[in-house]
Amino acid sequence: MTSEVNSKEVKRLDRVIIRFAGDSGDGMQLTGDRFTSETASFGNDLSTLPNFPAEIRAPAGTLPGVSSFQVHFADHDILTPGDAPNVLVAMNPAALKANIGDVPRGAEVIVNTDEFNKRAMAKVGYAASPLEDGSLDGYSVHEVPLTTLTVEALKEFGLSRKDAGRSKNMFALGLLSWMYNRPTEGTEGFLRAKFAKKPDIAEANIAAFRAGWNFGETTEDFAVSYEVAPAESAFPAGTYRSISGNLALAYGLIAAGQQADLPLFLGSYPITPASDILHELSKHKNFGVRTFQAEDEIAGIGAALGAAFGGALGVTTTSGPGVALKAETVGLAVSLELPLLVVDIQRGGPSTGLPTKTEQADLLQAMYGRNGEAPVPVVAPATPSDCFTAALDAARIALTYRTPVMLLSDGYLANGSEPWRIPEVDELPDLRVQFATKANHTLDDGTEVFWPFKRDPQTLARPWAVPGTPGLEHRIGGIEKEDGSGNISYAPSNHDLMVRTRQAKVDGIDVPDIEVDDPEGPAGERARTLVLGWGSTYGPITAAVRRVRRAGDRIAQAHLRYVNPFPANLGEVLAAYDKVIVPEMNLGQLAALVRARYLVDAYSYNQVNGMPFKAEQLATALKEAIDNG
Repeated sequence: MTSEVNSKEVKRLDRVIIRFAGDSGDGMQLTGDRFTSETASFGNDLSTLPNFPAEIRAPAGTLPGVSSFQVHFADHDILTPGDAPNVLVAMNPAALKANIGDVPRGAEVIVNTDEFNKRAMAKVGYAASPLEDGSLDGYSVHEVPLTTLTVEALKEFGLSRKDAGRSKNMFALGLLSWMYNRPTEGTEGFLRAKFAKKPDIAEANIAAFRAGWNFGETTEDFAVSYEVAPAESAFPAGTYRSISGNLALAYGLIAAGQQADLPLFLGSYPITPASDILHELSKHKNFGVRTFQAEDEIAGIGAALGAAFGGALGVTTTSGPGVALKAETVGLAVSLELPLLVVDIQRGGPSTGLPTKTEQADLLQAMYGRNGEAPVPVVAPATPSDCFTAALDAARIALTYRTPVMLLSDGYLANGSEPWRIPEVDELPDLRVQFATKANHTLDDGTEVFWPFKRDPQTLARPWAVPGTPGLEHRIGGIEKEDGSGNISYAPSNHDLMVRTRQAKVDGIDVPDIEVDDPEGPAGERARTLVLGWGSTYGPITAAVRRVRRAGDRIAQAHLRYVNPFPANLGEVLAAYDKVIVPEMNLGQLAALVRARYLVDAYSYNQVNGMPFKAEQLATALKEAIDNG
């Protein structure tokens, strides 16, 4: 099948937001992922928001079991998955009820009428059918018997109605692909590869996909299809692919190992939403990657720190609850002064909290969640594709300064996707390190010895001696060491010196100045209000700032990648504005750090509902802050 232009009317749009929603067994994540992949291959800019239940298998047809996937694509640069869908595909009553509140009046709603029976509707509290009681009158509703049409299309395959009905998500994908002139060859190739060992199943899914396309072409219910042109002006020249944050982070770790010329070791315990990194890295033994699925979080980081001691780039991945368990070993890594990457894909807490929802509430845990004075650098990527660069940068800091580094992503970045320009190898930083190979200190009697805590005068990093190197034997362990010699020391003055030195090492890490986006007005005037963000709030904040500026108000924006240490010019930047607003998906953790460090009365704007900010919501808050300034 080819995606040739159909004979119906075609309307040109600059952007579209589509949400696929259904039961957790309806394949909505796969459907959204395939639509996203074809959209990326077409050349649109895009941003996605997968949203799925935490239950392994919630009861079918219930509100807790609803899974959705939202994709926003455009012919220009976009930053978020969109505030409200233009199209909702609802596979059952639960999907409709859970999502209709986000859909603006006038939007298109495609419902699978086969699932709107009395039992299914009663299960989610519908006393009468929403398709008949007038509650959907403000929407453009398309009633499509998706299951029946799919079963009819697959008659020749001899499948039961239940088995054939499982392909209804492919029928829906075909219909939406027709509506928005998406390429189709990639999806057909994907299905043949996915079901290579079951070619009949592959061909059945392809038949359902084609049937959905043909239904859109022939039915009178869909009189118009839409076209969203490629976003040619949004992308510099290069080779692009769609990538999720976790996949980008995994690739960044592989690249870091290659650029450092070190074996990459991952010690990890599976935990949502970080497990995908373990899954991906396990596929790349050809790049010198070793993955260890440990029996618990503590064993995972212990193995990673042991690998670092042995001369590897040690990494451990987890989420907030796992960071709590790893805290003692992070402190040990601080004391040993060994390079270690601790990747925290944040989720809603406390405790088990909201495993499949997003939050930014581990910042203070990353900064201070250890006993004693145990400073750790903190790096936070801003977008899904930025996770690649952030992983490389975290590795640079860990290897250069011999310290554990916390890399704070979150569920929104981890599961969301966007276009990523694949970099050339010569664009990547050189991360190679020199291991200690000989004695580095001369005693008063002339004896040459190895001192494991004799420091580089610029970075304050200690030498990295691989076990087994002749003459470089040295102690490890958590008890305080003597500066220089590394002998065990309980001397108060030495402990004071070591604590202050470890802090000075982190404070002295080379990070670039923070950049401020504050365009001058016609008369050279600048904004009086600055919005400061960190991590995944970049997209919503930037989209909101654009809206505020389009409305005629002046506002400046700055975004932190390095939360510890802060950029050297941050205090100067903050002092230049009358008001500083800090939007966060927590109760004000960065705002508290900024207030304490710079004595700036930062205004905190917070959300902890497990979802990313909406651009319109943030724009309204920023506008109010400017007006009340």
